[in-house]
Amino acid sequence: MSAAPLLPQERRLVTAIPGPKSQELQARKLNAVAAGVGTTLPVYVTRAGGGVLEDVDGNSLIDFGAGIAVVNVGNSAAAVVDKASEQLAAFTHTCFMVTPYEGYVAVAEQLNELTPGDHEKRTALFNSGAEAVENAVKIARAYTKRTAVVVFDHGYHGRTNLTMGLTAKNMPYKQGFGPFAPEIYRVPVAYPYRWLTGAENCAAEAAAQAIDMINKQIGADNVAAIIIEPIQGEGGFIEPAKGFLPAIVEFAKANGIVFVADEIQTGFCRTGQWFACEDEGIVPDLITTAKGIAGGLPLAAVTGRAEIMDAAHAGGLGGTYGGNPVACAAALGAIETMKELDLNAKAQRIGEVMLGRLRAMQEKYDVIGDVRGRGAMIAIELVKPGTKEPNPEVAAAVAKACHAEGLVVLTAGTYGNVLRFLPPLVMPEHLLTEGLDIIENAFTGV
Repeated sequence: MSAAPLLPQERRLVTAIPGPKSQELQARKLNAVAAGVGTTLPVYVTRAGGGVLEDVDGNSLIDFGAGIAVVNVGNSAAAVVDKASEQLAAFTHTCFMVTPYEGYVAVAEQLNELTPGDHEKRTALFNSGAEAVENAVKIARAYTKRTAVVVFDHGYHGRTNLTMGLTAKNMPYKQGFGPFAPEIYRVPVAYPYRWLTGAENCAAEAAAQAIDMINKQIGADNVAAIIIEPIQGEGGFIEPAKGFLPAIVEFAKANGIVFVADEIQTGFCRTGQWFACEDEGIVPDLITTAKGIAGGLPLAAVTGRAEIMDAAHAGGLGGTYGGNPVACAAALGAIETMKELDLNAKAQRIGEVMLGRLRAMQEKYDVIGDVRGRGAMIAIELVKPGTKEPNPEVAAAVAKACHAEGLVVLTAGTYGNVLRFLPPLVMPEHLLTEGLDIIENAFTGV
């Protein structure tokens, strides 16, 4: 299989960004699409692959977003296209709950094998990350016969009613959309850069506070599940201080609580490992996946210990489109590509290049308060010089400057002051370097 992208791997600007044809399409979008559906950068894409997006005006942009960590294997990986096309020609849908097909079973087998731990596992497939998280809660409640769910400051878990309740950030995810599901409790996370007594105390103190709050305010024997992203995505790529996650896992295990790793943004080689929780040797009871799983097609999963996964009654899990055959074929192609190209190694190399350059920039620009992340999941947190006060204005200005130069970057963070970088793992290194040059120039300009 050749994964060589068909598109020239170069940045090319022939118009201002966005160009006239993109502006025309944006005007149509504003008249046709609900106003609540926002757009970060209104350039309308016609082709994409490798590390570039080509728009309707003929511009070629460097992509540091990867569709929010979705196209880890690229936007048009050969095995994904081939397998999905073959399945598309055979049949698009039967509903697995009515008349099943092998693709769903094959994806479940792959996930049972790839996810951490050598215990017996089961998998159920869904459409989106939020659906996966919601079903993980259902499964945990069925297994434990308990109701409370514990989540963490700065966490993001989705946009459905239950997952909005699990998500920490109000705007834009929750504002005006309540009331939310009950029995959700939020506790502190080990955020090294912002821990008041310093990063060195962060893991132990945050774990002690979280556990104390659970014991006092909820009662450990009322908790069905503890859910956490091993690196918090939307919250600002916060990597909990080393030792925090193992302490929470140990507490969960001692109290019969289902520990759920939300690996929707971190999974499938993004951090230089198949799953980010492997970094501290964590074996979750349940793991939720989506985004990077199927090369851009909608698919999500809950994978976990067989006895927990099997606790829900027959018919209790499902959904009309869950495990769609075309998406399953794409997932098998994506996983094949990840193995064949050793995308974990590629993610590690991206991390080395990015962290080196960004830390050098941090020395030069005092608005860069923190540089963090693993593999190809890297972020910088921007502050007002000489303080740790969030600086969302500079984050927005730098992002805007990058967009104008043909580099797609995303912002994030509870305070809107984080620039996050998620290049496709197949991006050639010259584009990575050129993108970093654009970021450095943006800081110089801002």
